Amino acid sequence: MENSAVQESLIAGKLREAYPMLEPALREEIAKHASVREFAAGEVLVKPGQFIKSTMLVTRGRVKVYKEGEDGGEFFMYYLEPGEACAISMICAAKQEQSELSARTMEVTEAILIPISLMDDLMTQYRTWYYFVLETYRNRFEELLNLIDNTVFRGLDERLEFYLRKQRQSLKTNELKATHEEIANDLGTSRVVISRLLKAMEQSGKLKLFRNYIDLSNLPV
Repeated sequence: MENSAVQESLIAGKLREAYPMLEPALREEIAKHASVREFAAGEVLVKPGQFIKSTMLVTRGRVKVYKEGEDGGEFFMYYLEPGEACAISMICAAKQEQSELSARTMEVTEAILIPISLMDDLMTQYRTWYYFVLETYRNRFEELLNLIDNTVFRGLDERLEFYLRKQRQSLKTNELKATHEEIANDLGTSRVVISRLLKAMEQSGKLKLFRNYIDLSNLPV
């Protein structure tokens, strides 16, 4: 069922703002069939074993994609920001497979949901969508290569510094509002170890630790 004119205009406007790389005709086609949803902070969007029914385009907020261990721990993969799409949902939706990863909002997040029934037509009829999907896969592949490089070939202190730089770049702020526990979960280690490494970085002048945030102003680029 197609959207009303008001809903179409709303979705088209959000696509134009967050996804200007998509051609106008494509944005209009998506607006006819897609829906917009707002998710609360901490809401689980995707979990292992789930069948994906739509592709998600983030227009506001932030989504964490991660792998859950058998012990309940989390292995951080990457974040989804406004203007990006969920490669997991694209792959699983296209192949009608169950997800092996999890996704959770880090803050209030808004996303445009495109039905999987529309995917094949968008790929064949709109070149900008075809290139957008390829670029999405490429970016995620590069992020996973960086993740492997940091996990296998670097010490935890180097991984932590790389992680903090990535957070600063992604969030566009020097104030990282993350607990030591959250950082430890992302890096697959313990809170005690992260606290010790952060304290050492503070003593070397690379950052400043405060009660509710970490100041990354002095962290090398």
